Amino acid sequence: MAEKHTILEGKVHVYRRNESPIWHCSTFLKGKNWRVSTKEESLSRAKDWAEDWYFGLKDKGRRGELVGEKTFKDAADQFISEYEVLTDGERNARWVKDHYRRVRTYLVPFFGKMGLSTITAGTVQEYRISRMTPEEGKKLPSRSTLHHETVTLRLVLKTALRHRWVAHLPDISQPYKKSAKVVHRAWFTPEEYKQLYQATRAHAHDARAVSLKAQKGEQAHRVWLAEQLHDKILFLTNTGLRPDEANWLEYRDVEVVKDGPTGQKILEIQVRGKRGVGYCKSTSGAVFPFERMVARNKPKPTDRIFPVDHKKQFNTILDNIGLKLDREGNRRTLYSLRHSYISFRLLEGADIYQIAKNCRTSVEMIEKHYAVHLKNRLDAAAINVRKPRPAPRAKPERSEHIQD
Repeated sequence: MAEKHTILEGKVHVYRRNESPIWHCSTFLKGKNWRVSTKEESLSRAKDWAEDWYFGLKDKGRRGELVGEKTFKDAADQFISEYEVLTDGERNARWVKDHYRRVRTYLVPFFGKMGLSTITAGTVQEYRISRMTPEEGKKLPSRSTLHHETVTLRLVLKTALRHRWVAHLPDISQPYKKSAKVVHRAWFTPEEYKQLYQATRAHAHDARAVSLKAQKGEQAHRVWLAEQLHDKILFLTNTGLRPDEANWLEYRDVEVVKDGPTGQKILEIQVRGKRGVGYCKSTSGAVFPFERMVARNKPKPTDRIFPVDHKKQFNTILDNIGLKLDREGNRRTLYSLRHSYISFRLLEGADIYQIAKNCRTSVEMIEKHYAVHLKNRLDAAAINVRKPRPAPRAKPERSEHIQD
């Protein structure tokens, strides 16, 4: 049987379970039973610990810090335990891990001990302010990073709602920026894209020349990096893949086929990205870079097409040719090659719905971020319509009055 003792006039119970050397304590406060282990084997030390613990609870209760409900940490643990199972492979594993990382790194440290009913629009705004407050050694999050954290926060709170731990969801939308300026995403114009691939081609040529002169084995890897970067730029701009989708791509996911309607050779690609498996059909311009990589790498079917991300190399070339920033000051990245693909297709008059399907995005996103800045999307004939001027009215003839 358990051994029990009471202290503080019966307000606190100190007990030890069967065959356990450790003493525990319990009390009833704010309509709830509270229990904790003292981690002490000595009864006298356990009683002293229990007294301190009880008075600490009383102080928290007076300050309103005593939570008698499920906390955000409970909801976060529940979300982590069920999200991956319930989505059942519909979300990319990396996407799922990003949610878990945001929960552990940012959300739980701020909201963890809060009762779920105490999380309001005001506390969410306090979280945003804390993330955007400059501190020494702290990197401020971008707007998109803060948006992703808000998405994860909403998923955790929806988990609590489904389990009836809260009665309703608070308004966690971003205040003050309801009508944010719509800006186009950084891309390369056709002239800038030509300048880019000519620069990467020259970079690969120079690397080969240095390797031949040096006649050293360590130069071979530099040549390979330069050639891979050149082919990656051509590949991404002619497929519209996201950089992370391209990094996950294996040779067995790509097939060279002859397109029936056009009669051209194209690539049919199985894409594994943040929304699971999708499909993409490239332009004919992606075939030659792919075949060149196959001949260069002599790969196995399961080898990655781009085992290196080339970010540093790509940024160095952009800096050298002055194309790192567009005219609005937006930074160009490898993602800009996807934006260029979409813009090029729109400039050529492709159907926007087919582009959206091929790029695994929505028509709304393309209209918002791409089509708004392309002058070729504007039909001057439809804009500069003029109504025909009505023919001038004929003046009525004056009738002559006959005087008798």
